[in-house]
Amino acid sequence: MLITETGAGLADAESYASVAAADARCASLGLTAWAALVEADKEIALRKATIFMATYRMQWAGRRMHQRQALDWPRYGVKVDDFYVLSTIVPLDVANACIDLAVRAGNGEDLLPDLDTGSNAIKKDKTGPLETEYFQNTTDARERFVAVDALLAPYFGSAGGGNSIKVTRA
Repeated sequence: MLITETGAGLADAESYASVAAADARCASLGLTAWAALVEADKEIALRKATIFMATYRMQWAGRRMHQRQALDWPRYGVKVDDFYVLSTIVPLDVANACIDLAVRAGNGEDLLPDLDTGSNAIKKDKTGPLETEYFQNTTDARERFVAVDALLAPYFGSAGGGNSIKVTRA
């Protein structure tokens, strides 16, 4: 059975979203492939999505509520749109991002593939004074899920670090 973070800072939480929440979001968005999955596969997909979300750990604003909590949320000191986010919840945007990633995982997409650091494919070869140019690797896991990143952006520190604050010059 999937253990969903409730905002209590559970030491054994496995997901930011429940299967029921994922079912409701996917139904409202017309994502029928999710409905076809059995409950166990939905739970696995939500766990994989939550594992992927740990890649944001150094970007979240604020600090974790409890030293021994399993996941990065709940947090304190997080401000979105000039309002503090309650430190006893997992924000809806965080849960929805988890669900959106779970849909991809449920469709068989590997959320954390090994990055291809380049295949040493030759882009240009010059025989004259021996010049070889290789294609540059442009694969970056942080650029893979633009919609998820946009959903979560308000919860990130301004400099991409978990302990950053926004500074405004008067």
